[in-house]
Amino acid sequence: MNFKSKYFKKNDEYYTSLDTWKMIVPFIPKDFILWESFFSKNSKSAEYLRQLGFQVISEDVDFYTYNLGNIIVSNPPFSDLKNIMKRLFILEKPFLIIVPISKLCCKYMSPFKGKLQIIIPKSRINFIKCNENGDIIKQKNTSNFDSIFLCYKIGLDNDIVFL
Repeated sequence: MNFKSKYFKKNDEYYTSLDTWKMIVPFIPKDFILWESFFSKNSKSAEYLRQLGFQVISEDVDFYTYNLGNIIVSNPPFSDLKNIMKRLFILEKPFLIIVPISKLCCKYMSPFKGKLQIIIPKSRINFIKCNENGDIIKQKNTSNFDSIFLCYKIGLDNDIVFL
């Protein structure tokens, strides 16, 4: 991973809070089966999405091999976003993923030109950091960059939605 800061280092194990998922509930199709495609034993994303009323698949399977559910809803590892976007383009299925806003300028986004929509949160998304035992590591702020919800084939009313 090339990006370094005082909080984000080589380890890409940063998780999404229930409050973050609550922000986008109105934008996820209710009749779809969600695939939380980046399984981690310490992540509670699938649990949170189920609490919010969604049917969710979250299994320890290879994202690059499997194709589950009707829509991908996830916080993917940012360090592998280039390969993830290539795979998403091949899958050609709806997705709603969290990405740093700066990633919109990357060349690997070009296959999606004119096809993406974004949801911009009211404030910076803070992520949850856990140790290897799954215990939350207390941090004041876990993000020094802005993130968005990147959407494909979701059918938002506008291409840019401000929360």
